[in-house]
Amino acid sequence: MKLFRNLLDSVKPQFDEGGKLHKFLPAYDAFETFLFVPDHTTHSGSHIRDGIDLKRTMIMVVLAMVPCLLFGMWNTGHQHFLALGEMTGLGDGLIDKLLYGALRVMPLVVVSYGAGLGVEFLFAIIRKEQVNEGFLVSGMLIPLCMPVEVPLWMVALATVFAVVIGKEVFGGTGMNILNVALTARAFLFFAYPTMMSGDKVWIDASTADGQTLADSYTGATALGDLANLAKMDAGAEGTTAIWSTFQAGGDYSFMNAFLGFIPGSVGETSALACLLGAGILLFTGIGSWRIMLSMLFGGLVMGAIFNLWGDNMFMEVPPHHQLVIGGFMFGMVFMATDPVTASQTNTGKWIYGFGCGFFGIMIRVFNPAYPEGIMLAILFMNVMAPFIDHYVVQANINRRLKRLKVA
Repeated sequence: MKLFRNLLDSVKPQFDEGGKLHKFLPAYDAFETFLFVPDHTTHSGSHIRDGIDLKRTMIMVVLAMVPCLLFGMWNTGHQHFLALGEMTGLGDGLIDKLLYGALRVMPLVVVSYGAGLGVEFLFAIIRKEQVNEGFLVSGMLIPLCMPVEVPLWMVALATVFAVVIGKEVFGGTGMNILNVALTARAFLFFAYPTMMSGDKVWIDASTADGQTLADSYTGATALGDLANLAKMDAGAEGTTAIWSTFQAGGDYSFMNAFLGFIPGSVGETSALACLLGAGILLFTGIGSWRIMLSMLFGGLVMGAIFNLWGDNMFMEVPPHHQLVIGGFMFGMVFMATDPVTASQTNTGKWIYGFGCGFFGIMIRVFNPAYPEGIMLAILFMNVMAPFIDHYVVQANINRRLKRLKVA
Protein backbone atom coordinates (compact mmCIF):
# COMPACT_ATOMS: atom_id res chain seq x y z
CA MET A 1 0.00 0.00 0.00
CA LYS A 2 2.97 2.29 0.54
CA LEU A 3 3.65 2.14 -3.20
CA PHE A 4 0.10 3.39 -3.95
CA ARG A 5 0.47 6.12 -1.32
CA ASN A 6 3.72 7.36 -2.84
CA LEU A 7 2.26 7.25 -6.34
CA LEU A 8 -0.81 9.26 -5.34
CA ASP A 9 1.30 11.80 -3.48
CA SER A 10 3.58 12.25 -6.50
CA VAL A 11 0.74 13.12 -8.87
CA LYS A 12 -1.37 15.12 -6.41
CA PRO A 13 0.16 18.53 -7.35
CA GLN A 14 -1.28 18.10 -10.83
CA PHE A 15 -4.80 17.98 -9.32
CA ASP A 16 -4.34 20.83 -6.81
CA GLU A 17 -5.35 24.43 -7.49
CA GLY A 18 -3.36 25.63 -10.48
CA GLY A 19 -2.48 22.14 -11.65
CA LYS A 20 -3.10 20.96 -15.19
CA LEU A 21 -5.62 18.33 -14.04
CA HIS A 22 -7.40 20.38 -11.37
CA LYS A 23 -10.83 19.91 -12.96
CA PHE A 24 -10.40 16.16 -12.45
CA LEU A 25 -9.81 16.57 -8.69
CA PRO A 26 -13.02 14.65 -7.83
CA ALA A 27 -11.66 11.63 -9.72
CA TYR A 28 -8.38 11.80 -7.80
CA ASP A 29 -10.23 12.17 -4.50
CA ALA A 30 -12.38 9.15 -5.28
CA PHE A 31 -9.37 6.89 -5.87
CA GLU A 32 -7.51 8.23 -2.84
CA THR A 33 -10.33 7.77 -0.36
CA PHE A 34 -11.22 4.39 -1.88
CA LEU A 35 -7.72 3.11 -1.08
CA PHE A 36 -7.05 5.00 2.15
CA VAL A 37 -8.99 6.35 5.10
CA PRO A 38 -9.27 10.15 4.59
CA ASP A 39 -7.14 12.38 6.80
CA HIS A 40 -9.95 14.77 7.66
CA THR A 41 -12.74 14.61 10.23
CA THR A 42 -16.13 16.21 10.66
CA HIS A 43 -15.92 19.37 12.78
CA SER A 44 -19.51 20.59 12.73
CA GLY A 45 -23.03 19.43 12.05
CA SER A 46 -22.54 15.98 13.56
CA HIS A 47 -22.11 14.26 16.90
CA ILE A 48 -19.57 11.89 15.34
CA ARG A 49 -15.88 12.80 15.07
CA ASP A 50 -14.35 10.03 13.01
CA GLY A 51 -12.07 9.69 9.98
CA ILE A 52 -13.93 6.68 8.62
CA ASP A 53 -16.14 7.84 5.77
CA LEU A 54 -19.09 6.33 3.92
CA LYS A 55 -16.84 4.41 1.54
CA ARG A 56 -15.70 2.19 4.40
CA THR A 57 -19.31 1.35 5.21
CA MET A 58 -20.12 0.63 1.57
CA ILE A 59 -17.10 -1.64 1.19
CA MET A 60 -18.29 -3.62 4.21
CA VAL A 61 -21.65 -4.16 2.49
CA VAL A 62 -19.83 -5.32 -0.65
CA LEU A 63 -17.88 -7.82 1.48
CA ALA A 64 -21.18 -9.08 2.88
CA MET A 65 -22.27 -9.87 -0.69
CA VAL A 66 -19.18 -11.96 -1.42
CA PRO A 67 -20.85 -15.24 -0.28
CA CYS A 68 -23.71 -14.59 -2.73
CA LEU A 69 -21.24 -13.72 -5.50
CA LEU A 70 -19.08 -16.81 -5.00
CA PHE A 71 -22.04 -19.15 -4.71
CA GLY A 72 -23.68 -17.48 -7.70
CA MET A 73 -20.62 -18.14 -9.83
CA TRP A 74 -20.51 -21.79 -8.78
CA ASN A 75 -24.26 -22.26 -9.28
CA THR A 76 -24.11 -20.66 -12.73
CA GLY A 77 -21.54 -23.26 -13.73
CA HIS A 78 -23.44 -26.04 -11.96
CA GLN A 79 -26.74 -25.27 -13.70
CA HIS A 80 -24.94 -25.01 -17.05
CA PHE A 81 -23.32 -28.42 -16.81
CA LEU A 82 -26.44 -29.93 -15.26
CA ALA A 83 -28.47 -28.78 -18.28
CA LEU A 84 -25.92 -30.46 -20.54
CA GLY A 85 -25.99 -33.66 -18.49
CA GLU A 86 -22.36 -33.26 -17.43
CA MET A 87 -20.90 -33.28 -13.90
CA THR A 88 -24.40 -33.57 -12.45
CA GLY A 89 -23.24 -34.29 -8.90
CA LEU A 90 -22.95 -31.37 -6.51
CA GLY A 91 -19.34 -32.24 -5.77
CA ASP A 92 -18.36 -32.96 -9.36
CA GLY A 93 -16.11 -30.51 -11.19
CA LEU A 94 -16.05 -27.89 -8.42
CA ILE A 95 -13.24 -25.85 -10.00
CA ASP A 96 -14.62 -26.23 -13.52
CA LYS A 97 -18.03 -24.98 -12.44
CA LEU A 98 -16.58 -22.08 -10.49
CA LEU A 99 -14.33 -21.01 -13.35
CA TYR A 100 -17.12 -21.28 -15.91
CA GLY A 101 -19.43 -19.29 -13.66
CA ALA A 102 -16.76 -16.64 -13.10
CA LEU A 103 -16.34 -16.24 -16.87
CA ARG A 104 -20.08 -15.61 -17.20
CA VAL A 105 -20.67 -13.52 -14.06
CA MET A 106 -17.61 -11.29 -13.79
CA PRO A 107 -18.29 -9.48 -17.10
CA LEU A 108 -21.66 -8.44 -15.63
CA VAL A 109 -19.87 -7.04 -12.58
CA VAL A 110 -17.24 -5.23 -14.66
CA VAL A 111 -19.83 -3.65 -16.96
CA SER A 112 -22.01 -2.61 -14.02
CA TYR A 113 -19.15 -0.87 -12.22
CA GLY A 114 -17.73 0.59 -15.42
CA ALA A 115 -21.00 2.15 -16.56
CA GLY A 116 -22.10 3.28 -13.12
CA LEU A 117 -18.82 4.76 -11.96
CA GLY A 118 -18.39 6.43 -15.34
CA VAL A 119 -21.66 8.30 -14.79
CA GLU A 120 -20.72 9.08 -11.17
CA PHE A 121 -17.37 10.53 -12.24
CA LEU A 122 -19.00 12.57 -15.01
CA PHE A 123 -21.53 14.13 -12.64
CA ALA A 124 -18.82 14.79 -10.03
CA ILE A 125 -16.68 16.64 -12.58
CA ILE A 126 -19.64 18.64 -13.90
CA ARG A 127 -20.77 19.60 -10.40
CA LYS A 128 -17.18 20.07 -9.18
CA GLU A 129 -17.75 17.94 -6.11
CA GLN A 130 -16.50 14.66 -4.67
CA VAL A 131 -17.57 11.37 -6.22
CA ASN A 132 -20.55 9.82 -4.44
CA GLU A 133 -19.82 6.56 -2.65
CA GLY A 134 -23.19 4.87 -2.95
CA PHE A 135 -22.53 3.06 -6.21
CA LEU A 136 -19.91 0.84 -4.57
CA VAL A 137 -22.85 -1.23 -3.31
CA SER A 138 -25.24 -0.74 -6.23
CA GLY A 139 -22.53 -1.80 -8.68
CA MET A 140 -22.47 -5.24 -7.08
CA LEU A 141 -26.20 -5.53 -6.43
CA ILE A 142 -27.13 -4.94 -10.07
CA PRO A 143 -25.35 -7.99 -11.56
CA LEU A 144 -26.37 -10.19 -8.63
CA CYS A 145 -30.07 -9.57 -9.26
CA MET A 146 -29.81 -10.18 -13.02
CA PRO A 147 -30.25 -13.39 -15.04
CA VAL A 148 -26.93 -14.75 -16.28
CA GLU A 149 -28.11 -14.59 -19.89
CA VAL A 150 -28.83 -10.83 -19.92
CA PRO A 151 -26.73 -9.09 -22.62
CA LEU A 152 -23.93 -6.88 -21.34
CA TRP A 153 -25.15 -3.83 -23.24
CA MET A 154 -28.49 -4.11 -21.42
CA VAL A 155 -26.68 -4.18 -18.08
CA ALA A 156 -24.81 -1.01 -19.07
CA LEU A 157 -27.98 0.71 -20.29
CA ALA A 158 -29.94 -0.22 -17.16
CA THR A 159 -27.09 0.91 -14.91
CA VAL A 160 -26.80 4.29 -16.60
CA PHE A 161 -30.58 4.75 -16.41
CA ALA A 162 -30.68 3.82 -12.72
CA VAL A 163 -27.81 6.11 -11.75
CA VAL A 164 -29.01 9.11 -13.77
CA ILE A 165 -32.79 8.86 -13.38
CA GLY A 166 -32.92 6.94 -10.11
CA LYS A 167 -30.28 8.90 -8.20
CA GLU A 168 -28.44 11.82 -9.81
CA VAL A 169 -31.56 13.76 -10.77
CA PHE A 170 -32.49 13.72 -7.08
CA GLY A 171 -29.11 15.08 -6.04
CA GLY A 172 -26.90 12.00 -5.77
CA THR A 173 -26.15 9.59 -2.94
CA GLY A 174 -28.42 10.04 0.04
CA MET A 175 -31.13 11.85 -1.94
CA ASN A 176 -32.67 9.08 -4.06
CA ILE A 177 -36.10 7.72 -3.15
CA LEU A 178 -35.80 4.37 -4.98
CA ASN A 179 -33.24 1.62 -4.58
CA VAL A 180 -30.80 2.05 -7.47
CA ALA A 181 -30.25 -1.66 -8.16
CA LEU A 182 -33.97 -2.42 -8.19
CA THR A 183 -34.51 0.59 -10.46
CA ALA A 184 -32.07 -0.95 -12.94
CA ARG A 185 -33.81 -4.31 -12.76
CA ALA A 186 -37.28 -2.77 -13.11
CA PHE A 187 -36.12 -0.75 -16.12
CA LEU A 188 -34.92 -3.87 -17.91
CA PHE A 189 -38.02 -5.85 -17.02
CA PHE A 190 -40.40 -3.28 -18.46
CA ALA A 191 -38.18 -2.26 -21.39
CA TYR A 192 -36.97 -5.74 -22.41
CA PRO A 193 -39.34 -8.23 -20.75
CA THR A 194 -38.31 -11.19 -22.90
CA MET A 195 -34.73 -10.88 -21.65
CA MET A 196 -35.79 -10.69 -18.00
CA SER A 197 -38.46 -13.36 -18.02
CA GLY A 198 -39.38 -16.46 -19.94
CA ASP A 199 -38.19 -20.03 -19.91
CA LYS A 200 -34.53 -19.75 -20.94
CA VAL A 201 -32.99 -16.75 -19.23
CA TRP A 202 -31.96 -18.27 -15.91
CA ILE A 203 -29.57 -20.94 -17.15
CA ASP A 204 -26.67 -20.54 -19.55
CA ALA A 205 -27.17 -23.57 -21.78
CA SER A 206 -26.06 -22.08 -25.05
CA THR A 207 -24.82 -25.41 -26.34
CA ALA A 208 -27.99 -27.28 -25.37
CA ASP A 209 -30.23 -26.77 -28.40
CA GLY A 210 -33.86 -26.08 -27.75
CA GLN A 211 -33.99 -26.98 -24.09
CA THR A 212 -36.66 -25.35 -21.91
CA LEU A 213 -34.94 -25.25 -18.58
CA ALA A 214 -36.63 -22.89 -16.14
CA ASP A 215 -39.28 -20.23 -15.87
CA SER A 216 -38.85 -16.77 -14.46
CA TYR A 217 -41.99 -16.26 -12.42
CA THR A 218 -40.35 -15.73 -9.06
CA GLY A 219 -37.30 -14.03 -10.48
CA ALA A 220 -35.13 -16.89 -9.36
CA THR A 221 -36.93 -20.23 -9.71
CA ALA A 222 -39.40 -22.11 -11.86
CA LEU A 223 -41.99 -22.04 -9.07
CA GLY A 224 -44.36 -19.67 -10.82
CA ASP A 225 -44.45 -21.73 -14.02
CA LEU A 226 -45.31 -24.79 -12.00
CA ALA A 227 -47.93 -22.86 -10.04
CA ASN A 228 -49.59 -21.57 -13.20
CA LEU A 229 -49.79 -25.13 -14.51
CA ALA A 230 -51.38 -26.19 -11.25
CA LYS A 231 -54.03 -23.48 -11.62
CA MET A 232 -54.99 -24.88 -15.02
CA ASP A 233 -56.82 -28.14 -15.57
CA ALA A 234 -53.74 -30.31 -15.56
CA GLY A 235 -55.56 -33.32 -14.18
CA ALA A 236 -54.88 -35.14 -10.94
CA GLU A 237 -51.71 -36.83 -12.19
CA GLY A 238 -50.27 -33.60 -13.59
CA THR A 239 -50.99 -31.65 -10.43
CA THR A 240 -49.49 -34.40 -8.29
CA ALA A 241 -46.32 -34.40 -10.41
CA ILE A 242 -46.06 -30.63 -10.19
CA TRP A 243 -46.58 -30.58 -6.43
CA SER A 244 -44.00 -33.31 -5.87
CA THR A 245 -41.20 -31.03 -7.05
CA PHE A 246 -41.63 -28.99 -3.84
CA GLN A 247 -41.57 -31.98 -1.52
CA ALA A 248 -38.48 -33.44 0.14
CA GLY A 249 -36.26 -34.82 -2.61
CA GLY A 250 -37.87 -32.68 -5.32
CA ASP A 251 -35.92 -30.23 -7.47
CA TYR A 252 -37.42 -27.26 -5.63
CA SER A 253 -37.59 -28.75 -2.16
CA PHE A 254 -37.10 -26.51 0.85
CA MET A 255 -33.52 -27.68 1.36
CA ASN A 256 -32.53 -27.22 -2.30
CA ALA A 257 -34.04 -23.73 -2.29
CA PHE A 258 -32.43 -22.85 1.04
CA LEU A 259 -28.99 -23.97 -0.11
CA GLY A 260 -29.50 -22.54 -3.61
CA PHE A 261 -29.13 -25.54 -5.93
CA ILE A 262 -31.77 -24.17 -8.29
CA PRO A 263 -31.82 -21.92 -11.38
CA GLY A 264 -32.17 -18.20 -10.85
CA SER A 265 -30.68 -14.75 -10.75
CA VAL A 266 -26.94 -14.81 -10.14
CA GLY A 267 -26.87 -13.98 -6.44
CA GLU A 268 -30.41 -14.70 -5.28
CA THR A 269 -30.77 -18.46 -5.28
CA SER A 270 -29.02 -19.31 -2.00
CA ALA A 271 -30.87 -18.24 1.13
CA LEU A 272 -27.93 -19.55 3.15
CA ALA A 273 -25.47 -17.23 1.38
CA CYS A 274 -27.83 -14.31 1.94
CA LEU A 275 -28.04 -15.13 5.65
CA LEU A 276 -24.25 -15.22 5.87
CA GLY A 277 -24.25 -11.71 4.44
CA ALA A 278 -26.95 -10.72 6.92
CA GLY A 279 -24.74 -11.95 9.75
CA ILE A 280 -21.90 -9.69 8.58
CA LEU A 281 -24.19 -6.66 8.27
CA LEU A 282 -25.75 -7.23 11.68
CA PHE A 283 -22.42 -7.91 13.39
CA THR A 284 -20.96 -4.66 12.05
CA GLY A 285 -24.13 -2.73 12.87
CA ILE A 286 -24.68 -1.67 9.26
CA GLY A 287 -27.87 -3.63 8.47
CA SER A 288 -31.15 -3.00 10.28
CA TRP A 289 -32.31 -6.07 12.20
CA ARG A 290 -35.72 -4.47 12.60
CA ILE A 291 -36.29 -4.36 8.84
CA MET A 292 -34.98 -7.89 8.30
CA LEU A 293 -37.04 -9.40 11.12
CA SER A 294 -40.23 -7.55 10.24
CA MET A 295 -39.91 -8.43 6.54
CA LEU A 296 -39.46 -12.08 7.51
CA PHE A 297 -42.54 -11.87 9.70
CA GLY A 298 -44.55 -10.11 6.98
CA GLY A 299 -43.74 -12.86 4.49
CA LEU A 300 -44.71 -15.56 6.97
CA VAL A 301 -48.03 -13.86 7.72
CA MET A 302 -48.97 -13.52 4.05
CA GLY A 303 -47.88 -17.10 3.38
CA ALA A 304 -50.01 -18.33 6.29
CA ILE A 305 -53.04 -16.40 4.99
CA PHE A 306 -52.65 -18.06 1.60
CA ASN A 307 -52.35 -21.45 3.28
CA LEU A 308 -55.70 -20.85 5.01
CA TRP A 309 -57.23 -19.66 1.74
CA GLY A 310 -55.88 -22.61 -0.24
CA ASP A 311 -57.53 -21.76 -3.57
CA ASN A 312 -54.74 -23.39 -5.59
CA MET A 313 -51.49 -25.30 -5.14
CA PHE A 314 -49.33 -22.18 -5.15
CA MET A 315 -51.21 -20.83 -2.14
CA GLU A 316 -50.57 -24.09 -0.34
CA VAL A 317 -46.78 -23.71 -0.45
CA PRO A 318 -45.75 -23.54 3.26
CA PRO A 319 -44.89 -20.01 4.47
CA HIS A 320 -41.31 -20.94 5.37
CA HIS A 321 -40.86 -22.38 1.86
CA GLN A 322 -42.06 -19.13 0.31
CA LEU A 323 -39.25 -17.29 2.10
CA VAL A 324 -36.40 -19.27 0.54
CA ILE A 325 -37.51 -19.12 -3.10
CA GLY A 326 -37.19 -16.22 -5.49
CA GLY A 327 -35.43 -13.10 -4.34
CA PHE A 328 -37.04 -12.86 -0.90
CA MET A 329 -33.92 -13.41 1.22
CA PHE A 330 -31.67 -11.38 -1.08
CA GLY A 331 -34.16 -8.52 -1.08
CA MET A 332 -34.59 -8.72 2.68
CA VAL A 333 -30.86 -8.55 3.44
CA PHE A 334 -29.48 -6.21 0.79
CA MET A 335 -32.36 -4.28 -0.83
CA ALA A 336 -34.93 -3.51 1.85
CA THR A 337 -32.24 -2.46 4.33
CA ASP A 338 -30.88 0.28 2.06
CA PRO A 339 -30.42 3.10 4.63
CA VAL A 340 -31.31 5.80 2.09
CA THR A 341 -34.58 4.46 0.71
CA ALA A 342 -35.86 2.66 3.83
CA SER A 343 -37.71 4.18 6.77
CA GLN A 344 -35.51 6.02 9.25
CA THR A 345 -37.55 5.80 12.46
CA ASN A 346 -37.48 2.62 14.53
CA THR A 347 -41.26 2.20 14.45
CA GLY A 348 -41.25 3.02 10.75
CA LYS A 349 -38.71 0.28 10.10
CA TRP A 350 -41.06 -2.31 11.57
CA ILE A 351 -43.93 -1.11 9.38
CA TYR A 352 -41.73 -0.74 6.29
CA GLY A 353 -40.15 -4.19 6.61
CA PHE A 354 -43.47 -5.90 7.28
CA GLY A 355 -44.93 -4.29 4.16
CA CYS A 356 -42.00 -5.48 2.02
CA GLY A 357 -42.53 -9.09 3.06
CA PHE A 358 -46.33 -9.01 3.10
CA PHE A 359 -46.79 -7.40 -0.31
CA GLY A 360 -43.89 -9.36 -1.82
CA ILE A 361 -45.58 -12.70 -1.23
CA MET A 362 -48.96 -11.25 -2.20
CA ILE A 363 -47.74 -10.03 -5.60
CA ARG A 364 -45.83 -13.26 -6.20
CA VAL A 365 -48.94 -15.40 -5.80
CA PHE A 366 -51.70 -13.12 -7.06
CA ASN A 367 -50.15 -11.53 -10.15
CA PRO A 368 -48.52 -13.92 -12.64
CA ALA A 369 -47.82 -10.98 -14.98
CA TYR A 370 -44.76 -10.06 -12.89
CA PRO A 371 -41.80 -12.35 -12.32
CA GLU A 372 -41.42 -12.27 -8.55
CA GLY A 373 -43.07 -9.82 -6.20
CA ILE A 374 -40.12 -8.74 -4.06
CA MET A 375 -38.83 -6.17 -6.56
CA LEU A 376 -42.16 -4.38 -6.86
CA ALA A 377 -42.92 -4.67 -3.14
CA ILE A 378 -39.65 -3.05 -2.07
CA LEU A 379 -39.93 -0.30 -4.69
CA PHE A 380 -43.48 0.41 -3.50
CA MET A 381 -42.37 0.55 0.13
CA ASN A 382 -39.45 2.83 -0.90
CA VAL A 383 -42.05 5.32 -2.08
CA MET A 384 -44.11 4.86 1.08
CA ALA A 385 -41.16 5.15 3.50
CA PRO A 386 -41.25 8.98 3.82
CA PHE A 387 -44.98 8.86 4.52
CA ILE A 388 -44.51 6.16 7.14
CA ASP A 389 -41.81 8.17 8.90
CA HIS A 390 -43.92 11.35 8.70
CA TYR A 391 -46.89 9.77 10.47
CA VAL A 392 -44.68 7.99 13.00
CA VAL A 393 -43.03 11.29 13.94
CA GLN A 394 -46.36 13.10 13.96
CA ALA A 395 -47.90 10.45 16.21
CA ASN A 396 -44.99 10.84 18.61
CA ILE A 397 -45.43 14.62 18.64
CA ASN A 398 -49.14 14.24 19.37
CA ARG A 399 -48.46 11.86 22.25
CA ARG A 400 -45.96 14.28 23.78
CA LEU A 401 -48.42 17.19 23.40
CA LYS A 402 -51.08 15.17 25.21
CA ARG A 403 -48.70 14.43 28.07
CA LEU A 404 -47.79 18.11 28.23
CA LYS A 405 -51.47 19.11 28.49
CA VAL A 406 -52.07 16.57 31.24
CA ALA A 407 -49.06 17.87 33.18
